[in-house]
Amino acid sequence: MIASSTSGANRQKEIYTDGFAGKLPIVPIDPQKLEEQAAAKMTTQARGYILGGAGQESTIRSNRTAFEKYKIIPRMLRNVSERDTSIQLFSQKYPTPFLLSPIGVLEMVHPEADVAVGKAAASLNIPYIFSNQSSKPMEEVASAMCSSARWFQLYWSKSQELVASFVQRAEACGCSAIVVTLDTTMLGWRTRDLDLAYLPFMEGRGIAQYTSDPVFQKLLEQAEPAANRQLTFQLLRGLITMVNKYPGNGFFTKLKSGKPIKAVQKFVSIYSNPALTWSDLKFLRQHTKLPILLKGILHPDDARMAIDYGMDGIIISNHGGRQVDGSISTCEALPKIAQAVASRIPILLDSGVRGGADAFKALALGASAVCIGRPYVYGLTLAGQNGVTEVLRNFMADFELTMGLAGCKNISEITSDTIV
Repeated sequence: MIASSTSGANRQKEIYTDGFAGKLPIVPIDPQKLEEQAAAKMTTQARGYILGGAGQESTIRSNRTAFEKYKIIPRMLRNVSERDTSIQLFSQKYPTPFLLSPIGVLEMVHPEADVAVGKAAASLNIPYIFSNQSSKPMEEVASAMCSSARWFQLYWSKSQELVASFVQRAEACGCSAIVVTLDTTMLGWRTRDLDLAYLPFMEGRGIAQYTSDPVFQKLLEQAEPAANRQLTFQLLRGLITMVNKYPGNGFFTKLKSGKPIKAVQKFVSIYSNPALTWSDLKFLRQHTKLPILLKGILHPDDARMAIDYGMDGIIISNHGGRQVDGSISTCEALPKIAQAVASRIPILLDSGVRGGADAFKALALGASAVCIGRPYVYGLTLAGQNGVTEVLRNFMADFELTMGLAGCKNISEITSDTIV
């Protein structure tokens, strides 16, 4: 049952009461205004990286329009005075069907980055999937979250030893699942970033999981010296950022060691592995007892293969439209995948979720839970940890009210009969 302090009705009452006293919400409620205000506050580079997609960004648009094709059919006189939005995932109970998708390089929008997001998620008991491309080491974020639920996203490096190290660290810092992102073995053709000729990793941003890893530090000893390039103001500025981002004290000490440059060079060379096949999943299973979910599944046959290879769950995702321009939307992919999976493993969905109605439709189509991505980054941009918290509270309230107004008292009543 929904606690009165977190119910949608009470969230509305809080907003209206504050408004009567002249206090407006710290982040916009409307998702379009939220994005617009956050984008206006971002740097040009951050705006391109966070908001941008592959090619002509048709997949980003499709992720939204696909949700709009489905309509909710509210039912009346169902006694929805008490409502329960809780779900079960891998024997754990959570108060809502929401998780936070992994998003990298959050330092581009706020200095507290992943730590601020982790604290906000912990305050609401929403699981946070740590990004492989985090701006803060996983141990630091885990410490800030205390005992709250967190998972770890894994990009499969060319170094198997580094893969094993990341997984071991995730287990040690209390992560309760491993999410393997499969759709980014190469970067998509991201036109906004390419027009700016900018990739944050080149400045040493978003590689904190690597520079904090003992195996990666050993790999730096094997890195070749960086090639000499003509010194320009832009190159000098990038080198300064790179050195400052590298862990440790003493700018000139770090610069003299050469490690900041070697770290970026080594990261670029081993970041992801396009040679992966289904048989490689055995290696991961040998190195962890945690549930493993495959992220990036869009075809029913791949969902079946995930089950055949002993995976514990899947996340239907097209990386928020950042990898394949013209890709099928996640909402379009969900029904056939749900039919293929037949409730044997949990199905999560991300990409394009912008409100409670989207989450309701996803659950009705067969998802076990949904992941929030860009919207929480917009909250982080505008108001740090408090901004993330407010965005998540708004999602929770919107979903709970939608569920009740549709005539459903709990998640189990959100079935295919509730949409058309």
